[in-house]
Amino acid sequence: MSQSTTTTGGTTLSIASGLRGRLTGRHLTRRLAQLYVGLALYGISSALLVRGGLGLEPWGVLHQGLAEKTGLTIGVVSIFVGAVVLLLWIPIRQKPGLGTVSNVFVIGVAMDATLALVPEAGGMAVRIALLVLGIVLNGMATGLYIAARFGPGPRDGLMTGLHRLTGRSIRLVRTAIEVAVVATGFLLGGSVGIGTVLYALSIGPLAQLFLRWFAIPEKDVRSTVVASGTPEQAILRR
Repeated sequence: MSQSTTTTGGTTLSIASGLRGRLTGRHLTRRLAQLYVGLALYGISSALLVRGGLGLEPWGVLHQGLAEKTGLTIGVVSIFVGAVVLLLWIPIRQKPGLGTVSNVFVIGVAMDATLALVPEAGGMAVRIALLVLGIVLNGMATGLYIAARFGPGPRDGLMTGLHRLTGRSIRLVRTAIEVAVVATGFLLGGSVGIGTVLYALSIGPLAQLFLRWFAIPEKDVRSTVVASGTPEQAILRR
């Protein structure tokens, strides 16, 4: 009797372990899909803002200004800037995750690919439509890749790292960085306009909305490639 019970118990444990393994695999697949779809969509949405021509998001202003001065594509500039910002993580002791490194490359590649396919906008109605679509898709993209919990983007990590080191509020640190970024980008020839203001006012609420839609339960997230911090600490920006 004892031997039979032991065998049955072992079989039950084996089945339970197998089910957990399959569930973990499915959740990992979902998280990876969310990460890369979100990052690609972020690059696409940023490109739509460029084609709209009514003003870019803060970091986009800098990327466009640098692209104007260097002759590089805006996507390539985005990759270089992301890499430089990532290097700034070293002195502030931030730990990157898979999402952090992927962010540097995927967004820039997706942005250049979209700009190659989408022509310049014509009338004002088309430009406004591209602006609105770009902002909404950007919020959706942010919710997707942050909810995947593979680590914040380089720019967000810089923000949260400085917040931790200085003790200043997240809002103050974010505002200071983005004002400096927009001012520098504008002086270099980047596009600042109504779209920049509309993006600043709407991206937070949109990202929060989509973050709830695409949230993955905390208990399902167990990966060694996740950087420390929660999605909320990523400040809903790249």
